[in-house]
Amino acid sequence: MDPRFLNVRVILAKSFARIHETNLKKQGMLALTFADPADYKHIRENDRISITGLSSFMPGKPLQVLLQHTDGSSDSFYTNHTYNELQIAWFRAGSALNYNAKNNYL
Repeated sequence: MDPRFLNVRVILAKSFARIHETNLKKQGMLALTFADPADYKHIRENDRISITGLSSFMPGKPLQVLLQHTDGSSDSFYTNHTYNELQIAWFRAGSALNYNAKNNYL
């Protein structure tokens, strides 16, 4: 089942298999990896996770993750991505299919 229908928008992982990452991009998902692998330890089970910088999302520019912990404390760290301009357009449209339909490529 498409993760977007389950209200998933971001997949944050230590690494991706190339085909898996490509499939996530085509589905309009945000596939991010930790800029510093040690930041993985900051995430707790019930954290509220926010991604900042999406309004200026561009190739090669890291995105910041903000964690709000249930005890009221917070952490932040940077993540990397491998998106190009077209893949960013897919993300903004919700998927490659939505992008193609919107631009009459279907």
